[in-house]
Amino acid sequence: MAVHFKKYHGLGNDYLVIDPNVQDFDMTAANIRLICNRNFGIGSDGILYGPKFEGDTPVLRIFNPDGSEAEKSGNGLRIFAKYLFEKKYVRSKTFQIKTLGGIVDVQVQDKTANLIRINMGKVTFISNEIPVAGPRREVVNEPLDINGTPYMVTCLSIGNPHCVIPMKEVSEEMARALGPYVENHKLFPNRINMQIVKVIDRSKIDIRIWERGAGYTLASGSSSCAAAAAVHRLGLVDNDVTVHMPGGELRIEIADDGRIHMTGPVEGTFEGRFHPDLAKRLSE
Repeated sequence: MAVHFKKYHGLGNDYLVIDPNVQDFDMTAANIRLICNRNFGIGSDGILYGPKFEGDTPVLRIFNPDGSEAEKSGNGLRIFAKYLFEKKYVRSKTFQIKTLGGIVDVQVQDKTANLIRINMGKVTFISNEIPVAGPRREVVNEPLDINGTPYMVTCLSIGNPHCVIPMKEVSEEMARALGPYVENHKLFPNRINMQIVKVIDRSKIDIRIWERGAGYTLASGSSSCAAAAAVHRLGLVDNDVTVHMPGGELRIEIADDGRIHMTGPVEGTFEGRFHPDLAKRLSE
């Protein structure tokens, strides 16, 4: 079984694209964990599996390194959009992609699909739509006990769940310390992504990210959207925000109706096929 793949990154957040039209195989949780392992597999922050099609709309499935399936990924969507454009699955610079988190609108901004703008959809702060346990409410600037320390958090969904924590300073160490507790907090029945955010000014924020099912990551598109939407809701920024992360920057635009547009880069790194030794382990 010679599985073909391509690898891309969005601001250091790297994904493998496995195309079932080129080479199909069983996407079990054990296989996904092995492939994503950086010592025993190929190594990546996840797998983008597709496209399959519903009519003319390409369908994307997104898998985390722990084998779980994600509803949506901003960096993953930009990467998959570039793959679709390169492979000529799409012929226009504007098209749609369907995910578990809904259908998104894509705009390719240049000739090589290295800059992508995506309508990520509307955010919701309603607890049962995120989901967050407890009575139905907007989870905005709400106290949350994290490992014995109270923090003020704002939670939302943009097709996948997020918990945003404003802070005076942010760091990788703080994200790694808090992330596992927030992701698996009893308040979040489906687990949750976490962002700690520092507001620099009305148009710029700095974030560190802990992703559900993946851990600490250099960048995340949906996390950037969530963090910008949360601090905008708190009145701390305007509706056009540059989000800085260790991997780079994304532009997030927040419309009056709650829709979020994300613009950012994507690059290919390499392509190949699994070595027969790895392929054998996948088939065991």
